[in-house]
Amino acid sequence: MSGKGAPELTVKNCGDLRVAVIAAQWHTQVMDGLLEGAARALKEAGIEEPTVLRVPGSFELPVVAKALAGRGYDAIVALGVIIRGGTPHFEYVSQGVTAGLTQVAVESGVPVGFGILTCDTEEQALDRAGLPGSREDKGHEAVTAAVITAATLRSVSEPWR
Repeated sequence: MSGKGAPELTVKNCGDLRVAVIAAQWHTQVMDGLLEGAARALKEAGIEEPTVLRVPGSFELPVVAKALAGRGYDAIVALGVIIRGGTPHFEYVSQGVTAGLTQVAVESGVPVGFGILTCDTEEQALDRAGLPGSREDKGHEAVTAAVITAATLRSVSEPWR
C-alpha cells in the first residue's frame, strides 16, 4: 500500500449535489470506518442529506449503482472490502465489482467513487479504513473523488462565459 503521490483534493460549492453511498455489509469494523470517512467527507462538502444504502456484499454494489445512476443522482459512492482467501473467489469478485462499477460510470455519465478495498489481509483493510490508527481513509477519498468529478462534469455542461 503506497499512498504516495495522492493529490490534495478540495471540495467547493457542492452542497446542492445529490449523492448516494452504497455500502457492503461484510467485515463490519472495516465498513464502519469506510462509512464514517464517507460521512465526514460528505459533511465537509456541504452535502447534508445523502442517500445511504446497504447491500449484502461487494458483488451487489454495481447493480444498485446502476439503478441509482438512472434516478437523478449526481454522484454515487461504492464502499466495500474484499479480502483474499485461499480460492480464486477474490479475483472473480474483485474483477466483477471493478468492471461493473466502471461500466455504470461510463455508460451513465454519473461518477462512481471507488471505495472498494481489495486486500490480502484484514490488517491491510483496517489500515485503509479510516479508523483511529489507520494510515489511509478510503471512504473519505472515494466521496471526495466522486463529488469533485460530479462538480467537474457540471462545469463542463455549463456554457462558456
